[in-house]
Amino acid sequence: MIYRFFVAGTDTGVGKTLISSALLCKAGQQGYATFGLKPVAAGCIGEPPTNRDALLLQRHSSVQLDYDWHNPVALRAAIAPHIAAEQEGCAQSLQLPSLTERCENSLTKALETRGEPGVDSWQLVEGAGGWMVPLNHQHTLADLALSLGTPVILVVGIRLGCINHALLSVQAIQSRGLKIAGWVANSLSPDMEAEKNNLEFLTQAMQNARVPLLGRVPYNPDLDIEESDTEHFLPTPADIERVAEFLTLPN
Repeated sequence: MIYRFFVAGTDTGVGKTLISSALLCKAGQQGYATFGLKPVAAGCIGEPPTNRDALLLQRHSSVQLDYDWHNPVALRAAIAPHIAAEQEGCAQSLQLPSLTERCENSLTKALETRGEPGVDSWQLVEGAGGWMVPLNHQHTLADLALSLGTPVILVVGIRLGCINHALLSVQAIQSRGLKIAGWVANSLSPDMEAEKNNLEFLTQAMQNARVPLLGRVPYNPDLDIEESDTEHFLPTPADIERVAEFLTLPN
């Protein structure tokens, strides 16, 4: 059996990669062959360029391939991907047919490399920023999710404005005909005013929309790791395992 999901966020900086890595960890603990894919990553550093988020997905994949399989399009500028690709002369790499093909190739390669044929596979494709981040002037990451045909896991960053962002995202995802396999509430602040009230409202609203809750992850200051201009700093495996304890895998 092959399980595939597309992880979207309500905005940038809401913890998509943290949750994605923890879900991969959780799936691995349950005996799945896991693979994390970050199709497009901006803000890459080094030579060849690598991205912190993609490296974290690679680390927590039981099927670890060369970096390019985990992150087919690595852009240096930490700006909107379509602008970075235009500046770096690789806009063609973000054309929907090309990007879909590279994603499918990575997912297929992971299946071929998983080892024991009888092991079920759990594959995760993580977007960039929010649901409607542009790939070019015709398509967005929403079109990529639709092209791949995978159910969506929505990461909601719990901060001011999260209700509006979450409900708009749910509406936009469902309007494309895609199933939302679940949502995760990720607390981003130690002292958000009325956090409990916001969570209660969101939980009821998601239930009304038939979107199951996969977990509530409390704020952890140890995960606020600043990125260097020359070096990647990643959460420890133990940090990711602790986050995984708050999550359940989607059905």
